[in-house]
Amino acid sequence: MTAPPLAPRRPHPLDIHGERLPDDYFWLRDREDPAVRAYLEAENGYADVVLGPTAELQETIYREMLGRIKQTDVSVPYRDGAFWYYTRTEEGKQYSIHCRKSGGWLDAPEEVILDLNALAHGRPFMALGEFEVNDDGRLLAYSTDTTGFRDFSLVIGDLDTGEQVAGPIEKCGSFAWAADGHTYFYTLEDPAKRFYQVWRREIGGPGELVFEEGDERFRVGVERTRSRRHILLQIDSHTTSELRFISADAPRGPWRLLAPRQAERELEADHLGDGWLLRVNDTGPNFRVVRLPEEGGDPAGGVELLPHRDGVIVEGVDAFAGHWVAWEREAGLVKIRVTGRVGTSVRQVTFPEPVYEAYPAANAEFETGVLRYQYESPVTPPSVYDFELAIGVSTLLKRREVLGGFDPARYGCERRVVPAPDGTSIPVSLVFRRDPPVPVPSPLLLTGYGAYGIPFPVGFSSNRLALLDRGVSVAFAHVRGGGELGKRWHDAGRMANKMRTFTDFIAVAEALVREGRTAADRLAIEGGSAGGLLAAATVNLAPALFAAVVEQVPFVDVINTMLDPTLPLTVGEYEEWGNPALPEQYAWMRPYCPYTNLARGAYPAMLVRTSLNDSQVMYWEPAKYVARLRTLKIDSNPLLLLTNLGAGHGGASGRYDRLREIALDYAFVLWRLGLWRP
Repeated sequence: MTAPPLAPRRPHPLDIHGERLPDDYFWLRDREDPAVRAYLEAENGYADVVLGPTAELQETIYREMLGRIKQTDVSVPYRDGAFWYYTRTEEGKQYSIHCRKSGGWLDAPEEVILDLNALAHGRPFMALGEFEVNDDGRLLAYSTDTTGFRDFSLVIGDLDTGEQVAGPIEKCGSFAWAADGHTYFYTLEDPAKRFYQVWRREIGGPGELVFEEGDERFRVGVERTRSRRHILLQIDSHTTSELRFISADAPRGPWRLLAPRQAERELEADHLGDGWLLRVNDTGPNFRVVRLPEEGGDPAGGVELLPHRDGVIVEGVDAFAGHWVAWEREAGLVKIRVTGRVGTSVRQVTFPEPVYEAYPAANAEFETGVLRYQYESPVTPPSVYDFELAIGVSTLLKRREVLGGFDPARYGCERRVVPAPDGTSIPVSLVFRRDPPVPVPSPLLLTGYGAYGIPFPVGFSSNRLALLDRGVSVAFAHVRGGGELGKRWHDAGRMANKMRTFTDFIAVAEALVREGRTAADRLAIEGGSAGGLLAAATVNLAPALFAAVVEQVPFVDVINTMLDPTLPLTVGEYEEWGNPALPEQYAWMRPYCPYTNLARGAYPAMLVRTSLNDSQVMYWEPAKYVARLRTLKIDSNPLLLLTNLGAGHGGASGRYDRLREIALDYAFVLWRLGLWRP
């Protein structure tokens, strides 16, 4: 079977700043056109034929991954008011079951409060958004998306009677209960999927608009503070914030300004019970922590609790009755600073491994002397700990069980740096099989992200063992544009500096080859969303450096997308990528936009994934990219487009369906790296 032919029709060339850019596949944007669906299905069929010989390998990998999962399991319960809440899974079921117990944890009867498997019956997709129980524990507000397009519908159910008492409220975002237990706040989105309105409603009553954000760069969110005293309204663009609040005991009162909007100033707050804890970047890009009085005010006049530091970024803050927590990152690694409210006691939670992740777990209670956090590394499964403030000791509550004889001693991980073309040191994390050792040079999968100031996660994956056990090492390139080394690391790889993200990635790949860890014919790269942009732009710049490429929902049509303000995310993301309608900013984007820079030549084997209902990277971006590349590539390497016709940005939602997708990706990589022969 040959690749699906796709003749250009209805050409839609783009004339911009004196340049004419062809776009023969613009028509693929029309999802209502039967020819579009037919093309996507034809590409799926072609990929099925090409990958058909790997079917047995895919099944083997799927069974391996499934065999490592404890399918019937339960999470660590957490206390919230009179109840213990937890989730559990059952063998053969795709989704989690949400439960609670009242009174004692061990001997109390279980109450199932939400079974996602029942909600998903007959549907190809199911995602849970909000999940909020009111103060007396009787009413549950929850939202679900049944398409993958992030169209969340919210309902409120009575947990005593099982009846639905409110909703559905369509296109709903964040949610917060007032203290009275029947008044609630929620956000709604506009046609570009920007949450811009806040509504207030009582059970059985009509909704009332209480706030609307008119600036299209900004989005809004509401939440109840852990102290239960206030409803917090967060208003954010990518670079600027504003905070407002209202008393949870007086939900019909006016919103009060906690900290005003000021260009290029970002804010995050939590309530201390008698004032506010504020994270702010007013004296430096890596944020400091200040305390504001109950009425709020200018952060410049607050009491500084933790100063700005050039080498440490404060990524988040949490407030409790007796202590507060700063989630920090130094040299790319998470640090947890716990500070007592009485006196100046400071305790640091430390970690033993060279590469790891740590992040908050469920911390619902305000009056507590314990911080719950989760820890994992490339070789240590997710582990839930309680850190006791009084004695400074972490207690392991549960480590995810990995079945199938998993022994962490057989695997190793390390962190090192390689030089970028301008001399900047780029961190690289690696995970590999230690026993028996992998061959040198080894097959290697290199991945990264490099956008939005988000540090690339280096946690545990039992699925990844399917690669490691076959001799494939995995490397994570912490390129500029991400947040591993603070806000300056982000700024060094966005807007006018975006090309550095891609040259950093190439520098990492070249270093791994130069040092003998891998070779060009044994090197695969992978990336998703903005990481898919990273992979695609890198391949355009250095196609001979890689044997295989996996692009997951890749952001590859950058210029056309950023010229369309009606699309989700576009206007808000002018502050990340730039606006190509402006000549100077178009000049930044033109050299790296993957679709625009496709050229006649040889390309490595490529597997490109997308989803028809993706609202973050529209399906037509990868579809156009593949269609155009087919007319330009001169090699015989496979080029495959797979479209999930019933999912969104994250692919399949069911845990078994998702394993099938991963098994296919891994089989493609193993095939192209020469570790499997048909």
